[in-house]
Amino acid sequence: MKQRRVMVAAGALATTVVGGCMWAGAPAAHERGWVGDQALPPGALAARSMEPLAAPAEPPYPPQGAGADGYLSAPPPPENEFLAASGEEQVSTFAVDVDTASYALVKRFLRRQQLPPADVVRLEEMINAFDLDDPPPPDDDAPFSTRVEVAGCPWRAGNRLVRVSLRGREVAAEARPASNLVFLIDVSGSMSTPERLPLVKQSLRLLVEQLREQDRVAIVVYAGASGLVLPPTSGGDRGRLLAAIERLQAGGSTNGGAGIQLAYRTAVEAFIPGGVNRVILCTDGDFNVGARTPQELERLIEEKRRSGVFLTCLGFGIWGGDRTMETLANRGNGHYAVIDDLRQAERALVDELSGTLVTIAKDVKVQVAWNPARVRRYRLLGYENRLLATEDFVDDEKDGGEIGAGHRVTALYEVEPVEGADPAADLLTLRLRWKAPDGEASVGVEQAARDAGTSFDDATTDLKFLASVAAGGMLLRRSPHAGDATVARALRWAEAGLGKDPRGDRAEWLDLLRRAARVLGEDAGHAALPGRDGRG
Repeated sequence: MKQRRVMVAAGALATTVVGGCMWAGAPAAHERGWVGDQALPPGALAARSMEPLAAPAEPPYPPQGAGADGYLSAPPPPENEFLAASGEEQVSTFAVDVDTASYALVKRFLRRQQLPPADVVRLEEMINAFDLDDPPPPDDDAPFSTRVEVAGCPWRAGNRLVRVSLRGREVAAEARPASNLVFLIDVSGSMSTPERLPLVKQSLRLLVEQLREQDRVAIVVYAGASGLVLPPTSGGDRGRLLAAIERLQAGGSTNGGAGIQLAYRTAVEAFIPGGVNRVILCTDGDFNVGARTPQELERLIEEKRRSGVFLTCLGFGIWGGDRTMETLANRGNGHYAVIDDLRQAERALVDELSGTLVTIAKDVKVQVAWNPARVRRYRLLGYENRLLATEDFVDDEKDGGEIGAGHRVTALYEVEPVEGADPAADLLTLRLRWKAPDGEASVGVEQAARDAGTSFDDATTDLKFLASVAAGGMLLRRSPHAGDATVARALRWAEAGLGKDPRGDRAEWLDLLRRAARVLGEDAGHAALPGRDGRG
């Protein structure tokens, strides 16, 4: 990559140093697949809306081979290799990615005692699926805080593990701007299974309870044809919203391209200046684009995002082959998540609703400049499809990633240090650039960070846990970079990094590691002897 000297403007990002870490701060009703906005018999809505939200039935096995679900359909991009921390490769640049779909997909396969395809195991999305104990920025002017942590690498003696984490500013529900939401729902025949359209409907019912009078919701559906099921409707009119949700039915073929055009047109017509304007695509990923090519569809979404309408993609019943969903979300200044049960739905549409809806910074880019006097080689774990050229960092025409309210983004680097280097010298310089949600010019900050020589045993619980997730992902991918990591060791690191775990997310990872051990033919119950630097 070509290097270039970068000058960054001073931005609103508070910085403090704590311990060894750096902080900074409507068609006809007879159309197959759905029924329009019709009146229900008296009492029918009340009876339906009081029904408990039953968990979806256990999903069926995925097809064995490429098929409608896209299972095994996409070869994974090559893993990042070690790069020399000098010359053209001294600087590492990438766009942030808050997607978490990979973790949900890995979970589905392991619960079926199946090895996930390599294209499903995306390390950055697995790492970003977990909350960390990093504090939010200290004031409302800073879009996010940052933290750099360095400790021993647990799977390769002598190397160092570097964590770069960002945490977005929180936005309370009462402070959330008025929302103009258009749900684009796939009602084709493939959506009929319990973990697809029925789960979509249950998820939307959860969302309705979070809406306010000033919010507007519309529903567009697509199958063989597309149509406006519900015109923009106040969030306070819950009866009408629930009635439209209840009447959704699956059937027909898929024509996603026509649906997207109608959804964006609806969102633009109901645009709320200064508000949240977003299309939310709900599909199983069996997504063809009709008469448009994928490239034309991407250009359409890029064009619409300039109008202030962003795109979020939610996958239901997806088993893999989801690159189209990920790409569309990236092009639409949104993010991509997989909803595989009501717990995930509640997290995305209730607990983290502000993060799902409210963008606090767009086109966020990260650049790490390594000090060649301290670092011989480095490797970025994940982000293979988010890498940028060095010069793209200051090019405002180059797309970055988006961070929603309260979102967390983490990148891990494995670093091979220079022997005998001055420990007082900086290890790296971290540079960040971003735009305001409605801005076109980026601002940025930079901050140097050092390596205090912390051992893995003395690392934070967050780094210990993330090391377990990264190692587990590499083992599932059969990565040549896993070093001497084993599932037993990854379990030990996860146990050491459990922390408070109020929602049980980290405990769930422990269960998945035990399942991974069976799939990989390892003995997860075997207590490995402690290794150097806490690698037991």
